[in-house]
Amino acid sequence: MEILVAKTAGFCFGVNKAVSAVYKLLNEGRTVCTLGPIIHNPQLVADLEKRGVRIVGSPDDVPPGAMLVIRSHGVPASVYDRLREREVDYLDATCPFVAKIHRIVERHSSEGYAVLIAGDPEHPEVMGIRGHCRGPSFVFTSLDDLERLSRNEAILKENPVVLVSQTTFQMEIWEKCSQFAKKHYTNPLVFDTICNATAERQHEAVALSQKSDVMVIVGGRQSSNTAKLRDVCQQGCRTILIETADELSSGPFAGAKVVGLTAGASTPADIIKEVLSTMSEIVNNEVQENETLPTAEEAAAPASESPAAEQAAETAPEAPAEAVPEAPAKSFEEMSFEEALEASLQSLSTDERVRGVVVGIAPNEVQVEVVGRKQAGYIPADELSATGANPADLVKIGDELDLLIMRTNDQEGTIMLSKRRVDALKGWDTVVAAEASGDILDGVVTDVIKGGLLAVTHGVRVFIPASQASAVRMEDLSPLLKQEVRFKIIEVNQSRRRAVGSIRAVAREERKEKEAAFWAQAEVGQRYTGVVKSLTSYGAFVDLGGVDGMVHISELSWGHIRTPGEVVKPGDQIEVFVLKFDPEKKKISLGYKTPEMNPWNQFLAKYSVGDVVTVKIVKLVDFGAFAEIMPGVDGLIHISQISDHRVEKASDALQEGQEVEAKIIDVDTDRKRISLSIRTLLVPQNDED
Repeated sequence: MEILVAKTAGFCFGVNKAVSAVYKLLNEGRTVCTLGPIIHNPQLVADLEKRGVRIVGSPDDVPPGAMLVIRSHGVPASVYDRLREREVDYLDATCPFVAKIHRIVERHSSEGYAVLIAGDPEHPEVMGIRGHCRGPSFVFTSLDDLERLSRNEAILKENPVVLVSQTTFQMEIWEKCSQFAKKHYTNPLVFDTICNATAERQHEAVALSQKSDVMVIVGGRQSSNTAKLRDVCQQGCRTILIETADELSSGPFAGAKVVGLTAGASTPADIIKEVLSTMSEIVNNEVQENETLPTAEEAAAPASESPAAEQAAETAPEAPAEAVPEAPAKSFEEMSFEEALEASLQSLSTDERVRGVVVGIAPNEVQVEVVGRKQAGYIPADELSATGANPADLVKIGDELDLLIMRTNDQEGTIMLSKRRVDALKGWDTVVAAEASGDILDGVVTDVIKGGLLAVTHGVRVFIPASQASAVRMEDLSPLLKQEVRFKIIEVNQSRRRAVGSIRAVAREERKEKEAAFWAQAEVGQRYTGVVKSLTSYGAFVDLGGVDGMVHISELSWGHIRTPGEVVKPGDQIEVFVLKFDPEKKKISLGYKTPEMNPWNQFLAKYSVGDVVTVKIVKLVDFGAFAEIMPGVDGLIHISQISDHRVEKASDALQEGQEVEAKIIDVDTDRKRISLSIRTLLVPQNDED
């Protein structure tokens, strides 16, 4: 008998987060309650109860001083309200992927959408999702259910519709329901909210069931995702569901040549390992009886990637070594049972983190004692840190480290460990959670590559395409090298451990917030410090920090200018004020020249009739000469006021560019005209009269 083992099994991210939170609180000495069983696994729940964890049904049941943990399934919004009312201390371990669904239904239901949820109406996750809807919501379990709702519920015909699914919903059914909704409803919003971990398990389970005579599903009988695994596998072959290895016997495997094995997302690794060990004993007994066992060559089967996967491999950025656990040289389908068992156990051990105390330091490795084990361990220098630093500079004797088991030497009982990969795995969890939650991450740009950037956050490299590297397209990305940046995760490839980020998304969000703040307080005359973004023939566009306004060329200067570039240039920081705005059209007209800058006002404040000023001849005309009194203010020296004797032409006495003294003899404030005289300075006043 050959055993094929699913590559994806055991705790998913959300479950691991919740369970780890409970154990951490217990280790801190806290009194812990969980709102319902923390996961649908009776063995783990029993262990927690032995350690004092109390399961409660509502916030009202939490004893004073206890910490309440909200499980990964999430809860309705009303529960949070009650927790705040009673001032209960709580830790929210809602899976980020479930929390994302809460945000979707809350937002769209408040906008008038009717919510359709694919899932089990009695499942706590679905009840939690409905508890975040602010309008009508309906649950369907199949395509028939959805068709019935569409026929019978008038509100679904009158309102726009949004579709989401329970994270553990069956993929095949969801795809059919999605297609129905897209054809039946007008512009429905369809969000594929099935968890990646669930989808991976279901795809692997289907593939295994098609190759197997019997499928073994390991997981709690109350677990929804485990039940879905059973359902999809039953279509391919005979399937049994067990919670522990004690339920196994040789009977179900009678006559079977190939047996498949997978586990639900709520199944602890130690239970999976125990099942594998028990199946090994059954197989060995059969081998002894039949004196035959398939060799690796006999069991081998070629494995291939889909065209899409091949394309992704060609186009995707190089995966960071820090974030990718080493894969076995062969796929599980290519291995004999002994190889598959060994690889499976190794994989499960690798998923298990241990603590190690440093007992020795060498240039090439660090020796540790593994806490709770009678085995020595070592950390190769290149598995200690991604920096390549000297081990002696990173750790000291007595340090306790979080480590990952990479390999066990059965002959010597020595464990090879990695700290670098633990750090990266922790970081990867953070990156995955950030994609689901929409959280902003901080990172440093380490490389400028073809097509974009590589930024490191929490020990994980994130690819940022050039189109997402800034709010506006940058032709040269090199100025961003070594810079601290803020970005969102917009895409995650779980299988390849690759993530794509966007600096642009953060910049745009920040700009939207600033834009909203501007329109909330916009007033005519309000002053701003802005940055000139661009110039046109008719004016300058100025970034006010969230919104753009335009300064028309006529508002740039009191004097005549031919182009805006004579006054400002892109990048200049200038003081502007709002002349007028249109909130509907999102248009803002700005002023740059102020009354204080008005040369005419400056002239009136400084000079009056009778003052003698030094002027510059700027233009000669038939009837006299124009002279600049101060920048932006000219006066006229009439030909009769040029000299104490008659002149035929102004050019006979004056020339452009010449500086002369003249007397202000008249100011017309209405017409903004000034009369000057040189003659009055040459002829005595009594003679002039």
